[in-house]
Amino acid sequence: MKTDVARINMHDPIDSLQSELAKLPQYEPVTTHHFHGGIYCREVWRDAGVLVIGKVHKKAHFYEIVSGTVQVTNDGGKAEQMTGPVLIKCNPGTKRAVLALTPVLCRTFHATDADTVESAESQLVEEDNSSMYSVGNSVIDRLASQNKMEVLP
Repeated sequence: MKTDVARINMHDPIDSLQSELAKLPQYEPVTTHHFHGGIYCREVWRDAGVLVIGKVHKKAHFYEIVSGTVQVTNDGGKAEQMTGPVLIKCNPGTKRAVLALTPVLCRTFHATDADTVESAESQLVEEDNSSMYSVGNSVIDRLASQNKMEVLP
């Protein structure tokens, strides 16, 4: 039970930040996906000044800041500044806010038998209807989907 309470407390400020961030124009990071030997590696490049909120992960995994400097929330929800290369061990239930202070390349590494991005995400991350990203890190255009009649061709 303590884990659930800690998890909720950690996510509350990140969820609030995500709610506010969703009101702004969204940035679609360049994302590359690799599958090999039961491992899924996701590479994400971000420009300086970009703030992203990840989804809740179901399983332990590695998060690597390959290059650049970020401010990232830790498992306790506190923001830490880190400059790559840095490898972080992430626990199940992890949801992070990451602000790129410089251009940055980050990677996550996940053990999985999946061989597609769709099946990997289904196994590895919890559904999040408030996320600004769909499978593979594509931006969900919520304004366009809410106002389909007002969007001009």
